[in-house]
Amino acid sequence: MGSTNYAGTFIQVADDCPVEAAEQPPVGGKAPSVAALQYALISEHPYEFTSDDVLFEVHATRLSIPAETRTEARKAFFAKDHACLRASPLGKRYGWGIHHDADSRVALVPLGSDEYRSLAADPAVKQLKAMRSKRA
Repeated sequence: MGSTNYAGTFIQVADDCPVEAAEQPPVGGKAPSVAALQYALISEHPYEFTSDDVLFEVHATRLSIPAETRTEARKAFFAKDHACLRASPLGKRYGWGIHHDADSRVALVPLGSDEYRSLAADPAVKQLKAMRSKRA
């Protein structure tokens, strides 16, 4: 099973992120977007879930996978490789850094905040960038 978890890592917003300050993703039309689901899950439960937990929960919610079959569905989901949170629209479009603590649990950090600047400058924290939306 492949994992998308990082430990002691800060994913900064993408170099081509179009916003100067973090924005809450819109909920969307008929169904909430991936960004809205990820935002809700992480912002309501900071440092409670790992990246793997977030990605699978969003997948399961979007496909309405019943609770009683989620264990098997999770195994099947992670039988294939998946993009990590560096590919999330939260860091690519909406201005949210994603901090992974020592136990791989995640929290959102708004671009422009003191916490964002502090984490981005911390040499003890591994620094990554969210993936760009466009080629350089």
